[in-house]
Amino acid sequence: MTNARAPAAPRRVRIGSLEIDVLDREGALDAIEALVLSGRGGAVFTPNVDHVVKAERDPRLRAAYAAADLAVADGMPLVWASRLLGTPLPERVAGADLVVPLAARAARRGWRLYLVGGAPGDAARAAEVLARDPGVTIAGVDAPTLDPSPAGEEAGRAAAERVRAARADLVLAAFGAPKQELWIHRHLDLLRPAVVLGVGASLAFVAGTVPRAPPWMSRAGLEWLHRLLREPRRLWRRYLVEDAAFTAVLVRSWREARRAARAPGPRTR
Repeated sequence: MTNARAPAAPRRVRIGSLEIDVLDREGALDAIEALVLSGRGGAVFTPNVDHVVKAERDPRLRAAYAAADLAVADGMPLVWASRLLGTPLPERVAGADLVVPLAARAARRGWRLYLVGGAPGDAARAAEVLARDPGVTIAGVDAPTLDPSPAGEEAGRAAAERVRAARADLVLAAFGAPKQELWIHRHLDLLRPAVVLGVGASLAFVAGTVPRAPPWMSRAGLEWLHRLLREPRRLWRRYLVEDAAFTAVLVRSWREARRAARAPGPRTR
């Protein structure tokens, strides 16, 4: 087995309470591959504006991100924000854009893929699509129902145990934020040595049950508008009310970055 190209030294930009790795898509794929090849497992998150805002009021989500091995920006507003903060992210690295290339690497490397989460049937349909590459090995699919109740907690642990029993190398978890990040963080020791990637709606995109925004909307940072127009009753509050708090978070982050830039460095003789 050929080793993956060693990733560059970690470099991150802080937006609100979250630190995001300064990587392009190929760099993110290489970093994930290095995690898998290390045999230690790990957690990979794909934050967007909604994650940043949720982390401001959810200490559990902040803890999950603080412990993550990798975080790449799934949202053009975060890319634009990073430029304002003086540590520009090279591009948006959407979870949906990582799934198919990761499946291709899994085929070459002989990794076992496990798909968990999404609406009923999404994981199974996505597995069928990915398995069209004859080299892809699907270790399992699952769609447990997670909620804060004791039954939901038990379902989450049982799902992690099934992943472990399947001897998965790479897990794509699609519960949506913050469920997927909290599930990964809570059960990571049980999930190891698998690397677990939070992918949100990506399995639905791969399965074809939910269409992605046109590329021009993604490039313009309008993918949120595409989703809002498709599901206004479910998403209006998130996008039009809750995520408006991102502006205040960004202003605070900008001030913190300015103070850090003005702070005197260590004296040298």
